[in-house]
Amino acid sequence: MVYAVDAVVVGAGVVGLACARKFAMEGKETIVLEKELSFGTGISSRNSEVIHAGIYYRPGSLKAALCLKGRDQLYDFCDSHQVSYQKVGKLIVAVDQEQAQQLVNIKQRAAANGCHEIHYLATHSIKTLEPELNAVEVLFSPKTGIIDSHALMMGLLGDFEASNGHLIFSSEISFIEFKKGYYEIGLNDAEKSLLQTKILVNAAGLDAINVSKRIDGLLPLHIPEFSLAKGSYFTYAGRSPFSHLIYPIPERGGLGIHLTLDLQGQARFGPDVEWVEHVNYTVDSDKADDFHRAISKYWPNCDRQRLIPGYAGIRPKIGNHVDFNDDFLIQTEMHHGLEGLANLFGIESPGLTSCMAIADYVFETLIKKEN
Repeated sequence: MVYAVDAVVVGAGVVGLACARKFAMEGKETIVLEKELSFGTGISSRNSEVIHAGIYYRPGSLKAALCLKGRDQLYDFCDSHQVSYQKVGKLIVAVDQEQAQQLVNIKQRAAANGCHEIHYLATHSIKTLEPELNAVEVLFSPKTGIIDSHALMMGLLGDFEASNGHLIFSSEISFIEFKKGYYEIGLNDAEKSLLQTKILVNAAGLDAINVSKRIDGLLPLHIPEFSLAKGSYFTYAGRSPFSHLIYPIPERGGLGIHLTLDLQGQARFGPDVEWVEHVNYTVDSDKADDFHRAISKYWPNCDRQRLIPGYAGIRPKIGNHVDFNDDFLIQTEMHHGLEGLANLFGIESPGLTSCMAIADYVFETLIKKEN
């Protein structure tokens, strides 16, 4: 059986659903292919569920531009679609004078990215806001929030399906062949179904590299080196004393072991950075001591016995653990020469925050070329 549609999106994570929603709502007949039995089972459901303000990213990068735009789009979407969120704000803390100098650099980068609302807290305000916080200097980000990521994906999926989009689960791709003016996609289903489309968006997250390798016509030089950075999380038994998100100075490969809250006020800590060869979501309970040491720098009263192994996520990095790209990599025809194809590589944090801005970027790039 052969089905011809306007657009196919591979991957039903938050970015894939946002892209599919955009295409469908713009009148493009769109199908989403998801190899799992449900949507959002990978990166989208294994993160801190934070709406980022756009502070840390390299000025001029896609992350910087799309995070800032996506943040505002996301808050508007939550308001219009009854998706639960809280704009709790984030404290970026320096525990000594050396780290305080790094806050200066962070504030300068935030301003370069357009985050002019970031400001220092007066010393007395720190203790008023968070009495148990140990810090000599604190930057406050009022536009940082937390979100119900599952409800967000439900909202995106609802709009997509209301616009006559179709999501197909358990749809393993066997091959993708670029023909004259369209892509033919073979599925490993009982009918050996074939899809034909002029627009193909590879938003498969951790599987994006593998999907790209199935595209006949895509030169190997356009398939980047790929690394996996595992991040573990620990939850905290009982309620913590904090009402804001608490972030230390960023570390290489991540933002440090920070304290985030869910919408019920439950604290969780993480992620750390562990370079791995294969996807593995187990959390090593022996890491609790390392977590406790890191947390105690900004929360001296943290009780080691109340740290409980939580969950883990994997962040896709373009490059290797020594030399990796610090930006999203969104390849279109100008990169690989194949019209109608967008490969989304390295879509890690702030991918959730940026999802709707990424969708706009992909749509505008592909449709502008198509027209």
